[in-house]
Amino acid sequence: MPFANTIRTVRLALKSLMLHKLRSGLTMLGIVFGVFSVIAMLAIGEGASAQAQKQVLALGATNIIVITVKPPADSQQSQNRGGGARGMQVPAYGLLRSDYDLLTSTLPTISGAVRMREIISEAQYLQRTINVRLVGSTTEYEEMNHLQLLRGRFLSDKDEADMANVAVLGAETASTLFPLEDPIGQTVQVRTHRYTIIGVMRSRTASAAIGGSLSGQDFNKDIYIPLSTFRVRIGDIVFTRLSGSFMAEQVELSQITLKVREIEDVVPTSEVVRESLRKSHGTKPDFDVIVPLELLRQADQIRHIFNIVLGSIAAISLVVGGIGIMNIMLATVTERTREIGIRRALGARQSDIIAQFLTETIVLAGSGGLIGILLGLSTPIAFEGLKGIVNNFVLDRSTGTSQMSKMFTEMEPRIAWWSLPVAFGISVGIGIIFGLYPARSAAKMDPIEALRHE
Repeated sequence: MPFANTIRTVRLALKSLMLHKLRSGLTMLGIVFGVFSVIAMLAIGEGASAQAQKQVLALGATNIIVITVKPPADSQQSQNRGGGARGMQVPAYGLLRSDYDLLTSTLPTISGAVRMREIISEAQYLQRTINVRLVGSTTEYEEMNHLQLLRGRFLSDKDEADMANVAVLGAETASTLFPLEDPIGQTVQVRTHRYTIIGVMRSRTASAAIGGSLSGQDFNKDIYIPLSTFRVRIGDIVFTRLSGSFMAEQVELSQITLKVREIEDVVPTSEVVRESLRKSHGTKPDFDVIVPLELLRQADQIRHIFNIVLGSIAAISLVVGGIGIMNIMLATVTERTREIGIRRALGARQSDIIAQFLTETIVLAGSGGLIGILLGLSTPIAFEGLKGIVNNFVLDRSTGTSQMSKMFTEMEPRIAWWSLPVAFGISVGIGIIFGLYPARSAAKMDPIEALRHE
């Protein structure tokens, strides 16, 4: 009756372990925290990866983003596409309107395109002011960037054709300038021009910075005006006062976003875009092509590497727990030498002794594994508490929140359900591996010498 023998062995193991409750509990702690750390670290890794992928997906998996990049100062000195005020040499760089015309007329794989120009400026209404990103764009900008209206309307083709003096406010811009009033129909001043407000956008999570190419964008602090209006009111040459002196630069377009029809055409189309712009821009490094699909694939590869690294680090604590089990079982064998001798004298085989001690280690490791899984399942709750501590005692004391802080506060750990059986299996396996030597040592004892042991 193998099953009955197994049940009896398990009961005997439980009885032996319960004789030293504190010692058994402390021995299990290594396994408990090992399993918990494996599950928790993998959950945090999955959560961080999901947050990064969410940020990339917000850019659009079928989009190709071409942005203006300010080249090094030494490469700007000889560049001057237009004159400056009073003979001032104005460095000119970045995307051109002719680039937009070229790409939209020669690429058959794209289904849509939107161009935009942006500057950082100050917006004012009565005595209230806020630093904003003034964006000149067209009606397609709303859909391309997954923006949603709260009230009013977005820019229209007629606004673009008429060069209308109208503006749409981001959520934070609207709440700051108009905390108690309805902004629709009011006018907001940016630089020396006034714009009639026609719409307010819903709040949207800021996008993360992508490497050194695409900076993070807080859409809530935007003001959108027609691109044609931007060109007439602001112009291509923007003057900035810095330390009592003026600096100027000439940029026609800040960004061109292309939407590709089929996802498999995204990467080949991006190569064509790069090659086309290299021909028109020469060797000047004043643009960059960002492909969210490539970033998404890279993020997925990083996720796998991240999981392996975090899982390996956490598994070390399981090994430490296994060493603790071996240590305590060796001490147990020494304490129970006389018991082993009596059992051998009564006819117990070496395999019975091995089974007895292995069962005890498996019960220890298995119980610790189950408790560790329960603690691991509480990772999202524990992480919320950690975020509360960070928000209350860390971020509140700082002058501002960084992009990393925002990602941390918005991240949610995701339990990798495959990690539960894996962590439990590893904990039991470690119990067997580290319990095998003490069990074999007990089984190989000379019964006569064991009976003589005091």
